[in-house]
Amino acid sequence: MVPGARLFGLDLGEKVIGLALSDTLLSIASPFGALKRGKFSVNARELLTLADEHGVRGLVLGLPLNMDGSEGPSAQSARAFARNLARLTDIPIVLWDERLSTAAVTRTLIEADSSRRRRAQVIDKMAAAYILQGALDRLRAIAAS
Repeated sequence: MVPGARLFGLDLGEKVIGLALSDTLLSIASPFGALKRGKFSVNARELLTLADEHGVRGLVLGLPLNMDGSEGPSAQSARAFARNLARLTDIPIVLWDERLSTAAVTRTLIEADSSRRRRAQVIDKMAAAYILQGALDRLRAIAAS
């Protein structure tokens, strides 16, 4: 990894793509924003433009596996998104098991007494941060061993 490089975490929802951004030390994931899900070419261009603007050198894309580890339509959609995006960029793309990420973030927001409306506004980028933080923690554990 290039010194000072960052990673983007992505949570692909049906209506929104949640985004999270790592710090340059690759230790902390922060909610970044969301893109309205639309035509792939438009979303890809927006995502790659943001990646370039923020020095992103890797993408961690949530893979929504079923609880038994099998893949359903959402996981197949995530794989297709990654495959299509990989054709447009040299930025490495990693798929990351995101089981329970949205549930964990929702639980945290409820515990923080966040309103239903507020949860709807932030859930996608918070889930992306949860996904990215899991990958960053794993990278740190591998580096330490």
